[in-house]
Amino acid sequence: MAGVVTARTDVEVPLLLRSVYLKTLRDHRNGLAGWSIGIALLVITESLIWPSFRDMPHVERLLDQYPDYMKRLFDVGAMTSGRGFLDAELFTLLLPALFLVFAIGRGARLVAGEEEAGTLDVLLVTPVAARRIVLDKALALVTGVVLLGVVLYAVTLGCSWAIGMGIGPGDAFEGCLSMVLLGSELGLLALGVGAATGRRQLAIAVPAAAAVAAYVLYVAGLLVDGGHPWQHLSPMEQALASGPLGGGLPLDFLWLALGSVVVLLASLPALDHRDIAAPG
Repeated sequence: MAGVVTARTDVEVPLLLRSVYLKTLRDHRNGLAGWSIGIALLVITESLIWPSFRDMPHVERLLDQYPDYMKRLFDVGAMTSGRGFLDAELFTLLLPALFLVFAIGRGARLVAGEEEAGTLDVLLVTPVAARRIVLDKALALVTGVVLLGVVLYAVTLGCSWAIGMGIGPGDAFEGCLSMVLLGSELGLLALGVGAATGRRQLAIAVPAAAAVAAYVLYVAGLLVDGGHPWQHLSPMEQALASGPLGGGLPLDFLWLALGSVVVLLASLPALDHRDIAAPG
């Protein structure tokens, strides 16, 4: 029995020493696969609805009857095109929410979740620096969000080609990039809060509250004149205001990327001066 334990130690410890990044990706590969399948099925389902919606009689008259706030929030007037349909049905609400749930949940698990499970101390006793552990986990988080965005891009283009929705490669790239940038920023915030506090619930609650506040600010800017000057501070507005499908590459995307970098830099020293909680 002792020989078996020694053999496992010889395999696992060098893996931890080589790359926390690769180990994190390996540990979460099944979850990423499940999310990828779910996103793909969602896009396929909505895309299959498009021909029936397009061929409805008097569809323009139907869209004109929508309330003004719905027209502003979801640009329902553009739903007569395949691009506008997916924008309204997926890219302005459901997909941002799914990317945020994925990124925030994963970010909260990567440090705070491991600390609560009692596995983080195994990493901290290795020669890998605490800041390197946070950096590798942050890179693994962003990689997961990017891979989910790649799946979304491929499925969106494939459905557009198969069904004739008129969504070009550039249009799909812009929409998918907005989802990746939004998810990365709030996911990194979850990771940073988790690294600073060691509490997974708090690591979920803080970025979730930030996401809700960002959406409220975005909506207020669209519906209330007094909210418009503050609207551009919202990550939701930065990600969604241009479309996002076919909306070009607005400068607001740079603010999303900069926000991710700032959150990451602030998170790197989070483990340096903390006593890691014991398991149980």
